[in-house]
Amino acid sequence: MGFAMVKSAVIDGLNVCEVRVEADTSNGLPLFHMVGYLSSEVKEAGERVRTAIRHTGIKMQPQKMVVNLSPADIRKRGASFDLPIAVALAVSAGIFADTRTEDALFIGELGLNASVRKVNGILPIVAEARKKGYRLCIVPKENEAEGGMVEGIKVCGVSTLGEVWDYLNSGKLSSGSRRNRNINVREDHEKDFSEMCGQRAVKRAAEIAASGGHNILYIGAPGSGKTMAAQRMATILPRLTEEEMLETTGVYSVAGLLREECPMITTPPFREVHHTITRAALVGGGLYPVPGEISLANRGVLFLDELTEFQKPVLEALREPLETKEVHIVRKRRNYIFPANVILTAAMNPCPCGYYPDYEKCSCTPGEIHRYLGRVSQPLLDRIDICMEAPRVTFQELNSQEKEETSAQIRERVIQTRNIQNMRYKGTKITTNAEIPSGKIKQFCELERKERGLLEKAFERMGLTARSCHKILKVARTIADMEMSERIKSEHLAEAISYRYINSKLWGGIRDV
Repeated sequence: MGFAMVKSAVIDGLNVCEVRVEADTSNGLPLFHMVGYLSSEVKEAGERVRTAIRHTGIKMQPQKMVVNLSPADIRKRGASFDLPIAVALAVSAGIFADTRTEDALFIGELGLNASVRKVNGILPIVAEARKKGYRLCIVPKENEAEGGMVEGIKVCGVSTLGEVWDYLNSGKLSSGSRRNRNINVREDHEKDFSEMCGQRAVKRAAEIAASGGHNILYIGAPGSGKTMAAQRMATILPRLTEEEMLETTGVYSVAGLLREECPMITTPPFREVHHTITRAALVGGGLYPVPGEISLANRGVLFLDELTEFQKPVLEALREPLETKEVHIVRKRRNYIFPANVILTAAMNPCPCGYYPDYEKCSCTPGEIHRYLGRVSQPLLDRIDICMEAPRVTFQELNSQEKEETSAQIRERVIQTRNIQNMRYKGTKITTNAEIPSGKIKQFCELERKERGLLEKAFERMGLTARSCHKILKVARTIADMEMSERIKSEHLAEAISYRYINSKLWGGIRDV
């Protein structure tokens, strides 16, 4: 009889909070009581834990048992506290000594047969445990490879509660961390730009967007290759850095979307969402906020096909995340921040029938076109760096025998351009040209007299906003980098301006509906 404390953790948004699982066993009427701001699934842990302990051959005496999960101001959810509760009860009952639990963190769900089952969020929990100075994390066997991706801490997977008892008795575990990032590589991209016939201008715009991290909108008639180009955007992005891998994989870990055989996400993710998606599903949220699609696409591509079919409040919710690269969600008790550093890629038709401004084919009235385009607001368009008009594919292009460039070939040039940006922004928080803050525009996108005159004419004639003007400068900086030019020349600026022309052409004078 006595008191015991075992360490565990809970995911709150994307943050990891250390939880102290305290158990007290004493004489009195047989009672099992749990406190500590618990959800219903945690309250049900009592029956699971006691049954699982019995199936290991240990008989707990009928006593008064009180379990507290501290701190009490953080809501505990999920079944991941089953394992630490079982360990705390066994130690408090005097069955095992507490010498092997002091610098170890326990997490896992228990089955009634004493099996230890997989839980979500292991990667960020293990990473936080390493920061806190823990020596060991005991996790479900199915999560061992995921937790083993964090270096500097021992991660051991267990299949049954009996294996944990063996550790408490002898200090030995049969398994250990597995770290082999050359094997555990997640490759999700099966599409390739070599499958796309012709459309040189469309591919050029995609390469610029990938090179500078720019948002891009494809506009064109049905069958012009808009969706095809957008779906291949992620295939030309560089591999993620070590820091980016852990950040993105952590989001997928919390969402429960990692695969056991290749848990580390090494390539930029690609998320394509349907136009029926809700605001909470896109940017994150809920009663207990979870990451949305924009966070799942972090360091990769978020693709919105048929942009005008999305509900307007859903699209408007993207405005702040596209600017700050983060999603901020406020709840009564605390604030949540989810990463949202994405390249937004969107595609849409210019009118309901898809053929405007080809009046020979377009059957839409001016009012229908006005309402259709008005579904996309100007503030959202200002956050899109490149608006590319996708022309129709000709029969000659479709049946050409000319070999098209592969995604790997384009990616090599993208990496080369990214390396130039890495050197330029070394020592700052900027990684790509798209992230240049407004206060640094003059420093990194300096124009000479001739180029300033060209931009001034475009600003006046196209009715540009300050934000869209800055977007043009950032795109021009990327084009100059692709040409390995230190200076932004007139031809670079002219090409960047051309990527705003369709915007002014279609939305000029149109107000939000």
